[in-house]
Amino acid sequence: MNCTDLQRYSPQLSDARAHLTHEVSALDERGRASTIAIPAERPLTVYVDKRELVTLMTLGGAPEALTLGYLRNQRLVRAIEDVVSVQVDWSVDAVAVVTRNGIADVEERTAKKVVTTGCGQGSVFGGLMDEVETISLDDSARLTQSVVYRIVDTIRTQQSIYKQAGSVHGCALFSNTGELLYFVEDVGRHNAVDAIAGLMWLEGVNGADKVFYTTGRLTSEMVIKGAQMGIPFLLSRSGTTQMGHMVAQKVGMSLLARCSGKHFLLLAGQERLVFEPELADVPHYPRSA
Repeated sequence: MNCTDLQRYSPQLSDARAHLTHEVSALDERGRASTIAIPAERPLTVYVDKRELVTLMTLGGAPEALTLGYLRNQRLVRAIEDVVSVQVDWSVDAVAVVTRNGIADVEERTAKKVVTTGCGQGSVFGGLMDEVETISLDDSARLTQSVVYRIVDTIRTQQSIYKQAGSVHGCALFSNTGELLYFVEDVGRHNAVDAIAGLMWLEGVNGADKVFYTTGRLTSEMVIKGAQMGIPFLLSRSGTTQMGHMVAQKVGMSLLARCSGKHFLLLAGQERLVFEPELADVPHYPRSA
């Protein structure tokens, strides 16, 4: 099997559909009744080779990709070729994963968990921090200020569940020219980043020249996951944590926080950003630029 064959490999995947919003009745401050949409939230219990692994609370928009990305980012499965199938069944709120050779020492590797900060209560299996030392991001990757503005503007105008119903986080993957490649929303940003990791895995997308955007905080887990995906640029409309900042500095990732309009704060990896300060004074930055 040559490299091209490896990139084309895909496990057998279901195509599970789920309603992303749910209508409920509400009364406003004047007692007036209306019907509003709220995000759906459902459990998805992951079984690997008939062994229950974890239950993820999810919007359900990309459950197959979410499952693959979770296994990838937790370093439980090392290669997409090791996954035979991923089958989601919403009638039982479960996904069955079949691997080619099983997961070695699965009990030991999943016994120690660290509950991470933020909504969604993401968790990282113990030992991932140890792998940070082995991650090396592409030193030659560069990002221009104009592309940062294009990305922020694209997210601002993106049609989303958040605009319709609120209460979700969004994550997106962009090229280094600002082209939107993937956009995923979920009830927790950890799920959204895992789903994008799964999509990248399925399609053989390399992260070395990509830009990752999240609406949530840049916690240590978000930075670690971005680094695991080989992505040198991480942007957020929110802020960062001390450990997130420390990990970004350790792996050489560019961290841009508080991205809104023309404003951003470059907190790490300053050498990667190509400043174009004259653009900050342009009142309305054109989307096409």
